[in-house]
Amino acid sequence: MIGISKLYCGTVEASDVLRYGRQSSDLPSHLLQFSRDKRPVVILNLTKRCNLTCVHCYAGSNNSVAKGELTTPEWMSVLDDLSAFGCPVVLFSGGEPLLHPDIVALARHAVSLGIRAVISSNGTLVTPEKASELAGIGLSYIGISLDGGRVIHDRFRGVRGAYDRAIEGLRYAAQAGIKTGVRFTITRRNIEEIPTVMELIDRENIPRICFYHLVYTGRGESLIEESVPPDMTRRVVDTIIDLTADLHRRGTQVEVLTVDNHCDGPYLYMRLLRENPGRAEQVLELLRFNGGNSSGVGVSAVGWDGAVHPDQFWRTHVLGNVRERPFGDIWTDPANGFLMKLKNKNRHVTGRCTRCRFLDICGGNFRARAEAVTGDIWKPDPACYLTDDEIGITGHSSEEGSGG
Repeated sequence: MIGISKLYCGTVEASDVLRYGRQSSDLPSHLLQFSRDKRPVVILNLTKRCNLTCVHCYAGSNNSVAKGELTTPEWMSVLDDLSAFGCPVVLFSGGEPLLHPDIVALARHAVSLGIRAVISSNGTLVTPEKASELAGIGLSYIGISLDGGRVIHDRFRGVRGAYDRAIEGLRYAAQAGIKTGVRFTITRRNIEEIPTVMELIDRENIPRICFYHLVYTGRGESLIEESVPPDMTRRVVDTIIDLTADLHRRGTQVEVLTVDNHCDGPYLYMRLLRENPGRAEQVLELLRFNGGNSSGVGVSAVGWDGAVHPDQFWRTHVLGNVRERPFGDIWTDPANGFLMKLKNKNRHVTGRCTRCRFLDICGGNFRARAEAVTGDIWKPDPACYLTDDEIGITGHSSEEGSGG
């Protein structure tokens, strides 16, 4: 997760992070990515059921309850375990979490335990009544997915009217006093929609937007050919930076982040070296605090069947099951060799990553994407768009990848 507004627009300084001692339990939500202890943010996939059929769904959801989904009492116990382990945030997801009959009770329980509760939704089921309920129990945030304007969004979501209902959901949540945000997954099909969505953010006074680089899992596996090539990715990231800077110049203090491609950080740093060298050094320090990809370290996911995964996208790897052991025991198990390697992934990556001068602030990028394309967890992420000159290596071989 790379905070474009925090880094490029200077809304966060290294001193802001250090003031709190970099402990996740003490940091405000907008600084959690810079924590030292990296207690994981945990995504809870409450149900596989969803009322839409999105082409890029990482969960492969459909409109039916999956066999073996955790019961509400089981989810309550999971929340107790997460609280005892010190997890700072839980993100209720799915499927569509608002289809779970006890979403309000579960979110209320999380808040009562001192955990920040957030929801990731398609927005179509956010009514004034539901928004009021969620606000009343102290929900911190709701992120609603958009893929562009009305035509593109409805095409991606597979249901006519999904866009209008999502916009209504954003408005109802904001009117109830819940912080709102937009989630946008970048593909070849919708990169031209980025300015449209940023205009919406400005017009609707939405305080946060996350741009997700495509991860090839779930139904998204069929979209490998829809992934954005390196040269185009660079232009997309520049567009996001430029649009963010323009909003901030006009006084719109929106939080803009990119997610799931940590070479965005070095790319932004190198741009600042040309434009504002003094700020570039501050950004480099913040990027080192951030530490790159957090799969298996600062983020985890619990599936609807209780399986624990390194992150919400990487469902091919199961670390354990909360029906059998508490989350904390699974997450810290020294006998799990795969998990221990993830926690020290910089030692295990191969190819051009091993010689990259940005490895400590990138973390070798996204291992799930590398595995999906190459079959090897530790090979370079094919979505890295930095050149060999930029990362400080020469004489690469074709099997290592050129990075654009």
